[in-house]
Amino acid sequence: MAKMERYVVQLDDELWFPDPRHGLEDGWFAIGGDLSPNRLILAYQHGIFPWYSFRDSDEPLWFCPMSRFVIFPSQIHVSHSMRTLMNKGIYHCSFNKDFDGVIRNCGRVNGRYEAEGAWLSEDIIRAYTRLHKMGWVSSVEVWEGDQLVGGLYGGTYKKTFIGESMFSLKPNTSKIALIFLARYMEKNHLTMIDCQIESPHLKSMGGVHIDYEKYMRLLNMD
Repeated sequence: MAKMERYVVQLDDELWFPDPRHGLEDGWFAIGGDLSPNRLILAYQHGIFPWYSFRDSDEPLWFCPMSRFVIFPSQIHVSHSMRTLMNKGIYHCSFNKDFDGVIRNCGRVNGRYEAEGAWLSEDIIRAYTRLHKMGWVSSVEVWEGDQLVGGLYGGTYKKTFIGESMFSLKPNTSKIALIFLARYMEKNHLTMIDCQIESPHLKSMGGVHIDYEKYMRLLNMD
């Protein structure tokens, strides 16, 4: 079998993406275009996301890994210590109560904005805030009293939640947000949380790899 040629495509102003199966091994397959709502929605429909250091690139870099890291809501792992913490009633959760607070904390907590390779720029914040106002992107907030102490945000397409970023101001509050989301999705017969990239944090909570073809079948389930 001939080895597949791999390359990165330069996008133009037209609304399109090339076949991401021809991208590089790390999932990078396109550069350029814009962060318009229509392009980001098209990206969600194909498992594509922008991911780039805003200080090092003037154009968006587009990724679509062929091995996808996901959590199935019914399979989320809740440790004994997490159950104990959640049962104390210290924290409560909400949907879409403070999207701006969530996305800005995701960009700046623990010095993220100043860090090398930082990707959550003001352009990204504006782009996903527009999508939030259009109903495509949602946030989960974790509160201690009236103080926002953790959360996550991401896109929704059919029965999939596409996670973008999460943060904690108190230990384990991003995990609480993810568990809250997974339980809501399981109750409402939703299919999959797309974590995009593997991390030890998400793996410990039940994340698994699936191939892109299976991912697309699940993404397009009605």
